[in-house]
Order: sequence, then C-alpha cells, then structure tokens
Amino acid sequence: MTRPMQVFINGFGRIGRTVLRQLLTDPAHADIVVVGINDIAAADSCAYLFQYDSAFGPFPQRVRADAGLLHVGDRAFALTRHSDLAQVDLTGVDVVLECTGRATTRPVAEAGLHAGAQAVLISGPSPVADQTVVLGANAQTLGRARIVSNASCTTNAIAPLLRAMDAAFGIAAAHVTTIHCYTGSQPTIDLPGPSPERSRAAAVSMVPTTTSAAHQVTEVLPDFAGRLSVSAVRVPVHSVSAIDAVFQLRNMPADALSALRGLFADDPIIGLTDDPCVSTDMRARPESLILALPQTTAVAPAQLRLFGWYDNEWGFSARMIDMARLMQSRD
Repeated sequence: MTRPMQVFINGFGRIGRTVLRQLLTDPAHADIVVVGINDIAAADSCAYLFQYDSAFGPFPQRVRADAGLLHVGDRAFALTRHSDLAQVDLTGVDVVLECTGRATTRPVAEAGLHAGAQAVLISGPSPVADQTVVLGANAQTLGRARIVSNASCTTNAIAPLLRAMDAAFGIAAAHVTTIHCYTGSQPTIDLPGPSPERSRAAAVSMVPTTTSAAHQVTEVLPDFAGRLSVSAVRVPVHSVSAIDAVFQLRNMPADALSALRGLFADDPIIGLTDDPCVSTDMRARPESLILALPQTTAVAPAQLRLFGWYDNEWGFSARMIDMARLMQSRD
C-alpha cells in the first residue's frame, strides 16, 4: 500500500490557507498528510484568518490555536513561528509548500531541504528555482528538480491554453490581457509605490500595470518568444481574475465553438462554461482557466478572440496540490 504523502506548509497567507482548505474539504486529498504549518504571524491570527475568509466564507468547522497547535475540527496541526525554516525538523516531509512569497533567494528557497524535506514547491515565480513548471504546459521538464516554482496564477491560466491552441491550430501571434483582481501588493489608499499607477488605491480604479506572466510564459514555453505579448490591468474586485486573448491562427477552425469543446472536453486544467457568468460565479473553481464560450469571437479568416476566468487563489492552490503529487510520484 502506498504511504500517505507528507507535506509541510511554510507561509499561512492567501495560498497557504487556501491549500489547507482544499486538503481538508476534498475527500480526494485524504491521502495527503499536513505534518505542520509555519508562519511568523501570531497563532491566534492564523486561526482567525483560517476560520473566517472574505473570499471563501467561514470554514465549516471550529478553528482555534493553543500550545503550538492549530486545531481544525478534530484535527490538530503543529504550528510554528520560525523566520528561518531550516530551524524546523522536516525529516520525512515529501514536499514543502513554500508559500511565504520570500523564496526569491537561494538560501530561503533551499531552507526546507536543509531542514530534511525531499523537495520544495514555491507558490509563485522564483529566479532561484531549479525549474519552473506549469501543469498542462511543460510538466515534462520537471525531471529530478528539488526546488520547483509553480509560476504565477496568470502563467498557469495562459500557458496551458497557448500550448493546446498552438498544437491544434498553430498560433502565428497572440496578445493576452489579464484582468486581475487587486492583491496585497497594492495600497488601499494612494501611497508611493513601484510605479505611478501601482501607487494608487486598489479598490477604486482600474490600474494598468505589468505582469510577471509576460516573461514567465516564454520561460515555460520558449518557442513563443517573439510571437506573444502580455499586458495587465488590475481591477477593483477582491477575488477571481480573467484573460482576454486574441490569436492569429495559421489554421482557423471552421466552427470555433465545436473545436474548443472537442479540444478541452473533460480537461482538468482548462474548463468550459456556456453560461453568461460574472466573476463571482467562478469563485472556488479548481481549473487553471475556464473559457467563457459565449465570449468566443471569430474575426476575418484567421483571428480568434477568447475570454476566460480563473480563480487566482483557488485554482492556483489546486495546481500546487497537483504539482506536489507529481513531485512526490518521482520517488
């Protein structure tokens, strides 16, 4: 009998908490054991923010913290507050889910390995990862990499779509705009920031900005260099994002909707909807992208416009779990 996979969550912010929610509420993850959680925040704050979530609602079981433990219903998880993960004994841990947002230097990224874990999966872009892997796009490049970046939520939304569309129809050129909800990197009131636009209050304006996906997609899919551009607009919603993509195709399908249905039928990474949805309807969807078929528009003989939703927290966290499984399965 295969032993349960052991994971450790380092960083109990938006992604760390969402990963734990999925692991505790989806019976399909009963074979994954969370052996501990580490975050520098006070234990009471960790418990409160897991119990009450502005995007996903209250957790259905009682949550409390005491004596170095996070209690969720009848389960208890070791809860530590180390700024250096190397101080935690991670012997026997298969994968550290590195969710602090700080793994941009090698010492931070490899701390979990020094603590005894077999591998580290980073919940975002990292220039020091051994490999950046996006499921549905370049999973074949994983190899034996021990420090892996799961890229960004937007890269996870775009890259699998590009790979599938290119294989099916041939993409001569593409432009993708991500329409992204605001994040913790933006101020709630006007404050000095990394750019004039990003210094403005997040919840009152649409903010044109840059996105890491602009270069990450071509890192994941190098053959798209020179035929892809990506831009971003942050919008005043707190959950769920979208992409608006225009493709110049070498082989335009005669019936675009039928072709899309055939291409993505039963795809766990890219979903489809025929309904006239808005962003809140897509909250807690596990796919990396959900194409809104009513928004599909074919223009001229070779141009196709697609629109898709993605829950940038829930969907990305689902891929974290899937990627951790893939990493552990190499053993």
